[in-house]
Amino acid sequence: MSVTSRYREAWEAFWREAPEGQGAVFWDAEPALTAGPHLALFEPHLAAADLPFVDLGCGNGTQTRFFADRFPHVVGVDLSAAALVHARLADPADQADFRQLDAAEKAEARQLHAELGDVNVYMRGVLHQCEPDDRQPLVDGVATLIGERGRAFLVELAEAARPVLMALAQDPAGPPPKLAPVFAHGIAPAEVVDESVPRYLASAGLTILASGELPLLTTEFTPDGTRIELPSRWLVVGRTS
Repeated sequence: MSVTSRYREAWEAFWREAPEGQGAVFWDAEPALTAGPHLALFEPHLAAADLPFVDLGCGNGTQTRFFADRFPHVVGVDLSAAALVHARLADPADQADFRQLDAAEKAEARQLHAELGDVNVYMRGVLHQCEPDDRQPLVDGVATLIGERGRAFLVELAEAARPVLMALAQDPAGPPPKLAPVFAHGIAPAEVVDESVPRYLASAGLTILASGELPLLTTEFTPDGTRIELPSRWLVVGRTS
């Protein structure tokens, strides 16, 4: 099963219009606030830290380049070809390998696994804005990629993030400038209910090894200068048998 053409085109249009440079889009916070704290939670659970490392839904590659400084073989994958143009332009030293991948497409996930073998996966904020019919196939794709030895670190907006986002979107002054394009392109964040995530994982044969809550920091600020934070949940998953 592949993602819908509407969903794919929404992301292509978003990234074609997105400004260049780190921090230009709503979720592109610096790694010290995002991938860094996440990696500190993930590393103790890596069964094989020498496996290739895949940043799934890498966007413009900000977090991918952070991982490339810490792991020997890092691959950033994204559904959007336009996102990968941003990622490659921001990585002139070729620190990471960037590929286009529809992880909800079984054949594509299997092909990448056949090439790389088992991998460790980092996926931040991808499941919560997928089309409903694509969510289980996406988690199945993660399971295919990590195989028997890999682990995945998943960060997703909690249900509690939705009213925060809706309040921002409905502000009389309009949504914050970096959030407005997300809604304008029909990308609907925070659409996944909390209790559904464990079901997707169990159906894919994955076990939750660790979990917790951590605010997801954005690049946008309120008028009083406060950084916008969104409630999120993190999970480390893998196969245990």
